[in-house]
Amino acid sequence: MNSPEPARARISVIGAGPGGLTCARILQRRGIAVTVHDRDEGPDARDQGGTLDLHADNGQIALREAGLLDAFFALARPEGQEMRQLDPSGVLRSHHVPEAGELFKPEIDRGDLRALLLDSLEPGTVQWGRALESVSGPAGGPRRLHFGDGTTVEADLVIGADGAFSRVRRAVSAAVPEYSGVSFLEAWFSDVENRHPEIAELVGAGGAAAADGDRGLFAQRNSRDHIRVYIIRRAPADWIAASGLNAGDTAGIRALLLDEYAHWSPRLRRMISDNDGRYVDRPIFALPVPHTWEHDQAVTLLGDAAHLMPPLGVGVNLAMLDACELALALADAPTVADAVRLYEKTMLPRSIETAGMLEGAAEHLLSADIPDFSDNTPR
Repeated sequence: MNSPEPARARISVIGAGPGGLTCARILQRRGIAVTVHDRDEGPDARDQGGTLDLHADNGQIALREAGLLDAFFALARPEGQEMRQLDPSGVLRSHHVPEAGELFKPEIDRGDLRALLLDSLEPGTVQWGRALESVSGPAGGPRRLHFGDGTTVEADLVIGADGAFSRVRRAVSAAVPEYSGVSFLEAWFSDVENRHPEIAELVGAGGAAAADGDRGLFAQRNSRDHIRVYIIRRAPADWIAASGLNAGDTAGIRALLLDEYAHWSPRLRRMISDNDGRYVDRPIFALPVPHTWEHDQAVTLLGDAAHLMPPLGVGVNLAMLDACELALALADAPTVADAVRLYEKTMLPRSIETAGMLEGAAEHLLSADIPDFSDNTPR
């Protein structure tokens, strides 16, 4: 099949996360029609995760092309760039305080970023409750999208922005994410200045991290007086069931964790014991390195669907940069096939290089020198 020009193409984005929505926004600004399909029943169907930092050399570039950079700065928290490194005894080892006017990587809640992007799109762009099951059709297109409700949609270009366990990826790649051996357990703290003042003081305006080589804690200040803590451990993927527990057994999980962290400072152990509600299990997966695929003019990937990596400060930023570059390629290329080839020529080498540097780096999350990975905490 001859590849259509982008302005006449039927373009479907799968996934209404930051990457998919950024792509849709830039396409619409360039006069190209697009539809986004998402499995959630609506924008508020589930918690969107914690806070992230958008870097001046990738995520902010995408927002500038989307015409949303000023709106982002109005919502962002430059003070969230503060970072504290403690040891397990609670002693402060290092402390970065951002300078006045520093805007290299200000923080924003994932939910606020998503709302900013959603509100910027034309009404009806996002089709909710559309859980993709599979992609069929010839490599030259058009492709047919099969949804869980039994409906189908034909597209000249399918953009997989559907995350770690992408259904779109299966159309071009046999690769599947592999468990890193490191697990996050998320704990929430609300109304922290009143209900958890010691934790609020410990974390400060940004993030605080500590580790002993086998386990760690990473706390992030979110907006609206909320803090999320990630309890980081080397463990089997099924460690909860293997311990004779279930995900809803908060007391049992808490007792197990407090035993594992028994030698840590009581101040830091409050991040394990004083959380509001249940824990959320978030094992860390990554795609094999290098991950690539044969060019398909009717299907491409961005973000975690293309290059899932450990959460070490690159995920959302790279997803938004991918989205920006793909949208601009579609705006400028004579055909969809030309745009996809141009985009992948830049994106794949970049993602392979970055993934190679981070291969196995989930172990770094347990190091006593935890890096700043605040832009890509799991959700």
